[in-house]
Amino acid sequence: MKDPVRIEPCPKRIRAVVGGVTVVDSTHARYVWRDRPYPAYYFPAGDVDAEYRSRSRAELDGLISFRWSDMDHWFEEDEEVYVHARDPHARVDILPSSRAVSVEVDGVTVAQSSHPTLLFETGLPTRYYFAKTDVRLDLLVATDTVTACPYKGTAHYWSVRTGDTVHPDLAWGYDYPVPESIRIAGLICFYNERVDLTVDGERLERPRTPFS
Repeated sequence: MKDPVRIEPCPKRIRAVVGGVTVVDSTHARYVWRDRPYPAYYFPAGDVDAEYRSRSRAELDGLISFRWSDMDHWFEEDEEVYVHARDPHARVDILPSSRAVSVEVDGVTVAQSSHPTLLFETGLPTRYYFAKTDVRLDLLVATDTVTACPYKGTAHYWSVRTGDTVHPDLAWGYDYPVPESIRIAGLICFYNERVDLTVDGERLERPRTPFS
């Protein structure tokens, strides 16, 4: 049995732009959760340019929606949003910490710090970010992988080399995160799911997530 569709009002002004033209401009959008853990924007037809109404990809209770990739740019108020609509119930907290944290890969200490930055994101394990001076940069190999997050920005990746083994895309960082995540700018994080992480002397179990 499918989960029921959930709909909530969106109090923000939502705009979408194609080819420099605003084709959606709505202060009456709805958040709709259908088949993904994050919402999509749905709009009254009157808030969509007439030419684009027939190009909608989904309809629900008189509201229409578009694939994210159908638009060149999306905005919440005057701030651009990337990847997908932000979940109003998701939260990201970034806090300085004095915990002792270390990362090992194949028994080799790759990062170690007594002043990490901790990122708490709804639905994900705590992420431990390290200053580059606390990371064995000689073991990192930059890759071409790039991902984007609506809450943090665009990340680039490194593999970790231990001996003759290369562990692909094990670490990432945000050089230019979105403003609310500026505290992680220039720091490096490792997948808890794929490394041995010790916090205050306790070895943590590897969590099971889609990134495992």
